[in-house]
Amino acid sequence: MKFPAIGTMPLLGILFFVFLVQGAVPGFTNAFDFVPSKMFSEPWRAVTSIFLHGSLLHIFFNAFALFMFGPLVEKRLGESEVLKIFLASGIIGSVFYWIAYLVGLTPDIGALGASGAIYGIMAAAAVLFPEAVVFMWFFPMKMKQAVVVWTVIEFIGTLDMVGSGIASAAHLGGLFFGYIYTKMRMKKLADDYYQAYYM
Repeated sequence: MKFPAIGTMPLLGILFFVFLVQGAVPGFTNAFDFVPSKMFSEPWRAVTSIFLHGSLLHIFFNAFALFMFGPLVEKRLGESEVLKIFLASGIIGSVFYWIAYLVGLTPDIGALGASGAIYGIMAAAAVLFPEAVVFMWFFPMKMKQAVVVWTVIEFIGTLDMVGSGIASAAHLGGLFFGYIYTKMRMKKLADDYYQAYYM
């Protein structure tokens, strides 16, 4: 399937547009957030919830992370791959949240936000630029180290989602997909390059 060339900036525009619609249309958020018990009766919520946010601070941090890491992935893989990783990571994040509900780690409450999708983008950036340095709690850290820290934090968070109020399982799902997919994608690009020039 060929994905359209929608990269970081158009995605940011869509996120902010949907956030404005949320504020303007009563009931819009509740109609499109992800409710685990509706996984099969209303499966589109696994996608639509990715574009919703619960507060201005929520969308600000997600948009900032996408603005920081999206262009890195875009530069190496192209705009269509950014969209693919964003959507797929968000959907896998919804699936992980649903599984967490099934095993009793979270009640049947709605989840929303692009965090799972953006964690996928962050993981992809870590694969593509492992030596790049980011700051976590004001401490410099290489991306290949940061992705391990993110995974540990979100795994621990998944065990206490009721207490934290954060859908860490969705973050974890996005991380896993973004990392594994980008690893596979880079291997395919390397194989294609080898076949084109050495076979």
